[in-house]
Amino acid sequence: MPHAPAGSGPRRRAVLAAALAPLAVAGCSAEEPARPAPGPQAGPGDALIMVIRHAEKPYAGDSGWDEEGEDDPGSLAGRGWRRADELPRLFPPARGSSLPRPATVFAAGGRAGAPARCKQTVAALATALRTPVRAEFAVGAEPALVHAALRAPMPVLVCWEHSGIPRLVRALGAHQVLGVPAAWPDRHDLVWTFTRRQGRWSFREIPQHLLSGDA
Repeated sequence: MPHAPAGSGPRRRAVLAAALAPLAVAGCSAEEPARPAPGPQAGPGDALIMVIRHAEKPYAGDSGWDEEGEDDPGSLAGRGWRRADELPRLFPPARGSSLPRPATVFAAGGRAGAPARCKQTVAALATALRTPVRAEFAVGAEPALVHAALRAPMPVLVCWEHSGIPRLVRALGAHQVLGVPAAWPDRHDLVWTFTRRQGRWSFREIPQHLLSGDA
């Protein structure tokens, strides 16, 4: 017949209570190990906006090509189409991608010129991401674009006409952030990222390195 455990009654209960107190404070039992604390999470006001200029357009006096391969000076040049085809390599699910996968894609609205080139630039990317291109805002409507972008699922990618990008940045309230240029440089191979954490914007300029000759 097994022996009764040493100690009983109030004294034994007090000893057991003292032994179990640290586990009760930690919120776990002896059989359940403590779980690691979760990492930092995005707050309700956090945002990540990535901005690109449309890909290369034809030189003056030359012609580009539309989606059907017809001559069109308002469409991308051959190098621009190659950049558009390579753009998905910057984002997941592409292996070795350097930027986060956009959840929302905006392009300038309109039918010809810069708006057409913006939509052509992100067409292959939108197909790869299985994400529609939002093109309800025209160049000049940057405040409305930003209003919609900040309420869209993050991260957001915006393909825009270079002369309107400073207005876009100002509408974000990020035009005085350290490092933000006053104008988009004469390049098509950059990504500008604007990250808002705890109400403050930060800025990075990231080269695409997609085509031979990219800086």
